[in-house]
Amino acid sequence: MSDKDDLERKLSELLEDGEMEEADRTAKEIRQISPKYEIRIQTTLDPIVEETLRYRKIGHELDDRYDKYLERAKKDHGSADGDNS
Repeated sequence: MSDKDDLERKLSELLEDGEMEEADRTAKEIRQISPKYEIRIQTTLDPIVEETLRYRKIGHELDDRYDKYLERAKKDHGSADGDNS
């Protein structure tokens, strides 16, 4: 290993593992702990559909790349409404 590589490795170690204040160390330890729970929120409106519809009011889409997504979203939303009736 060359001297340059050795110096870069030592600098990297110092920057990563250098002395920290106790508050910083505790915060870093907390960030490194993986969460046990995952929070998911179910929404009634799809933000992609809403934004696409707003943009389509402003202008015309040339390649219709979101048409399949909008059709699938309407089917999913329509089937959910049918279950509640």
